[in-house]
Amino acid sequence: MGRDDPRLSRGSNPSPPTAPHRRWRTGPYWLALQIALSGSLLLLFVLPILALFTFAPLGQIFNEYANAQVREALWLTFFASGMAVLAAVIFGIPLGYLLARRSFPGRTVIESLVALPVVVPHLLVGLGLFLLLLPGSLLYHWTQALGIPVYDTIWGVVLVMVFVSAPYTVLASELSFRAVDGRVIEASRSLGAGAGTAFLTVSLPLALRGIVAGLLLSWARAVSEIGGLLVLALVVYPGGIYDGPVTSTISVYIYDLFGTGDLKGAAAVSSLFLLIAFALFLLVRVGERSGWLPWRRGDLSP
Repeated sequence: MGRDDPRLSRGSNPSPPTAPHRRWRTGPYWLALQIALSGSLLLLFVLPILALFTFAPLGQIFNEYANAQVREALWLTFFASGMAVLAAVIFGIPLGYLLARRSFPGRTVIESLVALPVVVPHLLVGLGLFLLLLPGSLLYHWTQALGIPVYDTIWGVVLVMVFVSAPYTVLASELSFRAVDGRVIEASRSLGAGAGTAFLTVSLPLALRGIVAGLLLSWARAVSEIGGLLVLALVVYPGGIYDGPVTSTISVYIYDLFGTGDLKGAAAVSSLFLLIAFALFLLVRVGERSGWLPWRRGDLSP
């Protein structure tokens, strides 16, 4: 076997040259592509917000909080969305656990029904609830007898918000409970923990980060709702747990300003609401990174 044997020359080269296409996938071109694509999406997020803040004078944005109508709309929005999140905790987390841990006939159908409010136009939500509660119907008489009328009341606002926002909590809870290792639960049961104790001490703490993320999404979806409210609770009159003046949610209030041609007013109120929402999300992030909240840094999404 001579020196010029090609097999010897191949064996003497321990590191073959990097293929051009592999270098492209790991080199500066790949990084540039990521930055370009990510930056384009970020621009789509940022530019409309900048347009709102630059269209209305800065002084008008802060002066809007002195407007009693704006304050009432904000208070109603946050109060109703808080009740919607509470309903998601009470009803959505158990449903998510049931879908994650139990096998039963029709589970796929129920999972599809839970996801349906996420994809349907929310104007249809308001129309469906409106027809369900028509005067003369059994459900209408039942709500009236309980003292919780729905049309143009805070209960109507809460009902719409629960419909459009609770699915996020259910879906996030289901995924979080599925991610809990079943062997850990079995170990707790083998040590004498009952089903309820195992849920409260093992499953729920391990799934908490994902559940909180779902609750944040539910709250964000609730405060941004408008389609269903235009049909069921365009205006909110005092009554029941709400004893304030006639008002509406902040999204409907902004829509009315836009409809009357007050673009500067609509931009100013929108900017004020964005500042409040941003401050709340920033507070959650600070609490997360500082250890004030019961989950580790970086584990909360969004």
